[in-house]
Amino acid sequence: MMNVTPCSCTAEMPYGFQPRLKGLYITIELIIAVLAITGNFLVCLAVTHNKKLRTVTNYFLVSLAVADILVGLVAIPCAVLTDLGQPRHNLPLCLVLLSILMVLTQSSILSLLAVAAERYMAILLPFQYQRVMSPRNAKLALLITWVLGAISGSVPLMDWQRQPADADYCIFTCVVDMNYMVYFNFFCCFMVPLVVMFVIYGHIFLTVRRQLRRIAVTRGTTEDKTAAGSGNTGTGTEDGGSSVEGGSTGIEPDMETGTETSRRAMEDKGKCNIAVRAGEEDESVKAVVVSVSTKDPIPKPGLSSSTGSTSFSPARADHSPGESKVGKFSIHTRKEMRKATSLFLVLFLFMVCWMPIHLINCILLLCPQCEVPMSVTLAAILLSHTNSALNPILYAYRMRSFRHTLIGMWRSLWIIRSKHH
Repeated sequence: MMNVTPCSCTAEMPYGFQPRLKGLYITIELIIAVLAITGNFLVCLAVTHNKKLRTVTNYFLVSLAVADILVGLVAIPCAVLTDLGQPRHNLPLCLVLLSILMVLTQSSILSLLAVAAERYMAILLPFQYQRVMSPRNAKLALLITWVLGAISGSVPLMDWQRQPADADYCIFTCVVDMNYMVYFNFFCCFMVPLVVMFVIYGHIFLTVRRQLRRIAVTRGTTEDKTAAGSGNTGTGTEDGGSSVEGGSTGIEPDMETGTETSRRAMEDKGKCNIAVRAGEEDESVKAVVVSVSTKDPIPKPGLSSSTGSTSFSPARADHSPGESKVGKFSIHTRKEMRKATSLFLVLFLFMVCWMPIHLINCILLLCPQCEVPMSVTLAAILLSHTNSALNPILYAYRMRSFRHTLIGMWRSLWIIRSKHH
C-alpha cells in the first residue's frame, strides 16, 4: 500500500525505509501480533470455559476473534514481508500473501454484520429469534461469512495473469489493481456492510429508547391507579369498621356495597393487561410485548380475626404483579441496550482503524499525482492491524461476563501455580 507508480516497480526497490523507521515499524508490528494472538486466544478460551458464554452472539464474536488470531499469526508476518518487497520474482506467491489480509478483513466485517443482525432479532423480534437464530442457523451463517470473505478477498488471485508481470518487488500497489481495492473492496465490501450495520444499530437504539420511555409512562400510570385504589379502599374499610363496631345492623347493606365495589375494582385491575409495544407505527410492533397474566391471583376482602370486625385488607394489592413484570422487562431491556452498545463500539473501532488505509488507496487511485508520506502510510497500516489487538480489551472492559470469566480463569491459574510452588 505504498505510494508508487507502476513503472517504478521493476528495476529497484520503489521506496526506501530509513533504517530507524524500518526497525520501528517491524517492532510495532510484532508487538501487535503478539497482543492480537494472546488476547483473542483468551476470548476463545473464555467461551470454551464458561457455558453461559456459549450464545449465538458470542459464536460470532469467536469467529471475529479467530480472524484476529490469524491476522497476528499469518497476515502481519506476510505484511511485513511484502512491505519489504519480498518475495521477489514470484507473482502468484506475492498475491497469496497480499490476499490473506483482505480475506481476513472481509470475514471480520461479515462477522460484525452477522452480530448486528443477531442483535436486531434478539431485541426487536424476540418471538422469531429462537426459530431463526437456532444453533444450526448460526453455524450456517458463520460458514457463509467465511466463504464470502474468502471469495471477495481472493478476487486478485482469480485473475492473477492480468496482474503486472514485470513487478520485481512484491509491493501492494505494484501487483494489486487499485480499481479493485477502491471500487470493489472499499465501496462494495466495506462501505455497504458498514452503512447497513449503522442503520441496524441506529434502529435498535431508537426503538429501545421509545420502549423505555413507554415503560416509564406505564409504570407511572399504574402507580397512580394503585395509589388511588388504595385510598378509596381505605376509606371504605374505615366506614365499614365503624359500622360494625357501632353494632348497627341497619348499615350492613352499605358496608356490603362498599366491599362489593372494592372487589370489582380489584378484579378490573387484575384483568388489566399492561402492554408495552415498541413502534406500533412500523414493523417493530411485533417486537416487545409485556403482558400481565390474568391468571395472577386477585386479592379479595377478608376477615380480620384479631379485631373481630369485618375489614378489607388491601396490603398485598398495593404492588401489582404487572409492576414487577414491567420492572423486570425494563432491567432486561437496559441490559440488552448495554450489550448492543458494546457491540456497536466494536463496529465503530473497526471503522476507525480501517478507514485511513482505504482513504489512502482512494487517493492513490483518484489522485495519482498526490504524494502520500511514507510515515502516514505505515501509520495507517499499523492502525488497521491494531484493531485485531483492541477487540479483546473492549470485550473485557465493556462486557461483564467476559471480564468475570477471564478474572476467574486467571485466579484459578494463580491458585494452581501457588499450589505447585
